[in-house]
Amino acid sequence: MRRAGHRTDGHRTELDLEAGPFMTDFSIHRGQAHHTWDRTIAPVATLAPGDEAVLEFQDASGGQLGRASTAAELTTLDFATLNPVTGPLHVAGAEPGDALVIDILDVQVGEWGWTACLPGFGLLADDFPDPHLRISSIGDGHAELLPGLRIPVVPMIGTIGVAPPEPGPHSVIPPRRWGGNMDIRHIGPGARLILPVGVEGALLSAGDAHAAMGDGEVCGTGVETRATARLRVDVRKGAAPRTPVIETDPVSARAGAALATTGIVPDLMEAARDAVRALIDEITARTGLAPQDAYLLASVAADLRISEVVDAPNWVVTAHVERDLLGA
Repeated sequence: MRRAGHRTDGHRTELDLEAGPFMTDFSIHRGQAHHTWDRTIAPVATLAPGDEAVLEFQDASGGQLGRASTAAELTTLDFATLNPVTGPLHVAGAEPGDALVIDILDVQVGEWGWTACLPGFGLLADDFPDPHLRISSIGDGHAELLPGLRIPVVPMIGTIGVAPPEPGPHSVIPPRRWGGNMDIRHIGPGARLILPVGVEGALLSAGDAHAAMGDGEVCGTGVETRATARLRVDVRKGAAPRTPVIETDPVSARAGAALATTGIVPDLMEAARDAVRALIDEITARTGLAPQDAYLLASVAADLRISEVVDAPNWVVTAHVERDLLGA
């Protein structure tokens, strides 16, 4: 399907994407992407409030990894082109101080994805310094991280945000008040995201889709994959939230019986590390997985939570994984 888009000069232009079964106002190809947040990047289309758009996403490697890739390729990745985002989209009438409301109507993920330990990256980077890569086949509602280890597919958008008002460019890796690489697994089909608008037109971009990811994304990657997302935008005048707000859909919840490990120390980051280390110990003991693979499993399927912060001097962080994945 080819749909006509609106350029910022008011003329109409064809946007090059086969949008499949989606019926929508705009379709944006994955090639229309950028690698930094910058208020000066020209928009690829202009949407009116209430419009829907289909956006194609590259995977987080920006195409540097393929289905036959090996761990050795992780050491040669060009980090300047990681986490590409599709866009930006100019939203007519959006001004600083407004709220941009984005409804995530659907996310369709690819047929394969990758999960990796990248040297120097992730919560336990010192524990796992070596590159490690797993390629998952995706189908029938599951991603097969390892032979026989099937993770339920819960699609989500890892990076979605608007241009900051401060002069750029700004890295896409850290999140900000304006959204970005928040990696909140609840930002998937059925969810609503509300962002403060920082510049005229908002300049919305998104990418970094995951077929599955745990809260915390502890190794630094989920099941990274190409995807196609359908979004609807709206504007609430003068209603900018202090920080991004998410209204979730029940499909994003995990409801199965879980195993939870704990970290209990005065520093929240160290408590998070302790909880994940304990979870890796439990996974390896219960499944026989190697520690590196247990770490990847924790990143794509376990949820890291702050469970208690009121009883000084220690705080409690817990790491939860559904017991079905452990064979128990």
